[in-house]
Amino acid sequence: MDCGQSLKPITGICSDMTILWLVTDNKPGHRSQLQGLAQALAARTPIDTRWIDAPSGRAALWQWVGGRFPPGAGLPDPDLILVAGHRTHLAGLAARRARGGKLVALMRPSLPLAWFDLCVIPQHDAPPARANVIATRGVLNTARPSAERAADRGLFLIGGPSKHHGWDSAGLLAQLDAILTATPGMRWTLTTSRRTPAETESALLALRERGVDVRPVRDTPPGWAMEQVARSAQAWVSEDSVSMVYESLTAGAATGLLAVPRLGETRIAAGVAALQREGFVTPFVDWQRTGRLSTPPERLAEAERVAEAVLARFGA
Repeated sequence: MDCGQSLKPITGICSDMTILWLVTDNKPGHRSQLQGLAQALAARTPIDTRWIDAPSGRAALWQWVGGRFPPGAGLPDPDLILVAGHRTHLAGLAARRARGGKLVALMRPSLPLAWFDLCVIPQHDAPPARANVIATRGVLNTARPSAERAADRGLFLIGGPSKHHGWDSAGLLAQLDAILTATPGMRWTLTTSRRTPAETESALLALRERGVDVRPVRDTPPGWAMEQVARSAQAWVSEDSVSMVYESLTAGAATGLLAVPRLGETRIAAGVAALQREGFVTPFVDWQRTGRLSTPPERLAEAERVAEAVLARFGA
């Protein structure tokens, strides 16, 4: 085995192998964040990755107090423990107390920041300026550019109403109609989300008659949308789907925003507004005025940036 730099030697395993524990609540978004950073670390140093299901909050509390972590029994001691999601925080603390390693929280933890060795917090959560905090543009993800990207391939990513956004099916369909009319040479694919209202999905299915490859989310396997955005030169994302906006930018696609009603000025909306000001995304109204979908000034590579920071901070 060709081993590179690691955080510390591990007895019984290649001395240059980094042991990574990913403590998960199994929510897809949280798993994507953990996997995104794990992939970026693996591209820079040999790692041995172990996924661990987080115990319940009460169980994790008693494990932390007792200095033990049964879910990690039989596993090599970790160099790094990554957690994402409130349910995983106590579990991560218990794991570190019982087995050692550096504890990294992805997203703002619900516990004091000082309890973690490193906190990776999106800018829209207003992270404080602290030595153990890294601010990121959005949450980390697994998106990467693909060699199969085609200039004539485009993708629509449709969300649904949320606590930050309302919904307007007619307005959304009017925007899609304008884009399709203006881009007759593009091959478009469209997918929905679990939040997409049934009546909207029914209307979107009718776009198959215009040559759009419509794939409702229930008909797609895990990771399918990420593969599609990596292969697409353009991606139009409904503004409520903030995580997909950042995934599209991480994949390197020219990214447009489909307008949906906002329920006030929230921190999430402020983060998207910052992307607009800096030229990373093109709102539909701007595209309608200019006919151009701006190319981002740079590809977001936050997982790679954080991976390099982790190795610089904790590497041997």
